[in-house]
Amino acid sequence: MPLVNFQFLQTRMTLESEGAECKHPGNNFLCFSLFSQLGGCGILGVGIWLAVTQGNFATLSSSFPSLSAANLLIVTGTFIMIIGFVGCIGAIKENKCLLLSFFIMLLIIFLLELTVVILFFVYTDKIDKYAQRDLKKGLHLYGTDGNIGLTNAWSIIQTDFRCCGVSNYTDWFEVYNTTRVPDSCCLEFSENCGLHSPGTWWKAPCYETVKVWLQENLLAVGIFGLCTAMVQILGLTFAMTMYCQVVKADTYCA
Repeated sequence: MPLVNFQFLQTRMTLESEGAECKHPGNNFLCFSLFSQLGGCGILGVGIWLAVTQGNFATLSSSFPSLSAANLLIVTGTFIMIIGFVGCIGAIKENKCLLLSFFIMLLIIFLLELTVVILFFVYTDKIDKYAQRDLKKGLHLYGTDGNIGLTNAWSIIQTDFRCCGVSNYTDWFEVYNTTRVPDSCCLEFSENCGLHSPGTWWKAPCYETVKVWLQENLLAVGIFGLCTAMVQILGLTFAMTMYCQVVKADTYCA
């Protein structure tokens, strides 16, 4: 009789332990989802601030006028917030559907990013040619009404990188139909200095200058990309782990 009681007590303790595990799986995933949502809020806030204060800042493409830094941050922040919200609710409610939805959405984003990176390296030469052609086309919008973002972006790039034009300072001659460049191309900035002789202008092409700068900082870009990928893989792991725990908990607790 005492042996039977001992076995009954042991079985009960095991079930209670499993029941406790059923009730609180995935604390790591909940924290991950909360931080994701907070990060999304931060990115969204920066995007809105840029949109309000700087207009379409960093819009250089004439073919994709909506492709601005502000819009990219707003879209990215919104997506991260939505995914983080789905993850939080899924973790709190221990809802298999929401957990699986979080996993699938994050997996799709991860695969899209991976595809874009692969395509970029495969078609680098074609992308270079298209980008230069599109940027030269965008120069004609410089200083025009409704294109303050493009104007500000070119002014900042030419001033900070000490360059002029896309492939050469002569790119601006076609824009102004005369031997002239924006004042941001001048070695020493002054009003209407772009009307002076070419000896007072930056000679370096902006496209190649920025490209070289990116190559020199390739390690930092690579580390950022690797960290982003690791965070996403971590999120996928947490989501699938908690999903499996919830499925297991439903099996035990049924």
